Amino acid sequence: MGKIIRGRVFKYGDDINTDVIFPGKYTYSITDPAEMAKHALEDLDPEFAKKAKPGDVIVAGKNFGMGSSREQAAQCLVALGIGAVIAKSFARIFFRNAINNGLLAIQSEETSRALETGDEIEIDVEKGEIRSAKGTFSFPPLPPSVLEIFEAGGLIPYIREKIGRKG
Repeated sequence: MGKIIRGRVFKYGDDINTDVIFPGKYTYSITDPAEMAKHALEDLDPEFAKKAKPGDVIVAGKNFGMGSSREQAAQCLVALGIGAVIAKSFARIFFRNAINNGLLAIQSEETSRALETGDEIEIDVEKGEIRSAKGTFSFPPLPPSVLEIFEAGGLIPYIREKIGRKG
């Protein structure tokens, strides 16, 4: 435990839907996560996938991940190495898909308002803290079960790990 995420912020607005996160036109033609990553947010920010580095963080407004239930939206961000998404609020299905895929989704209205593109941040997952030059922001600690899923890299690796321990 004690996961620390360090990266730069990419800030976007409200109501970023799953078609914007991973364009729907690729839903049935791209299945390889590495290829999916190349198209993350391309309709919103065509250079995002080229600029983002492992650990970087998306900061957004309200209702991030609205729209269809397609899990590729979370998968492409994980494959790109995005460390977390911080938003004022999340669409319920995207939030669940993020957990299932091992993508940290933090709801923090204060952080969303304060941070801007290019800010350097550090997230202490266990302590529930987001640190930046603009201050330290708290978020509720992850429930132990969610923390275990996140640290395992998603629900499927978590289940495999649990089954492996019993068998």
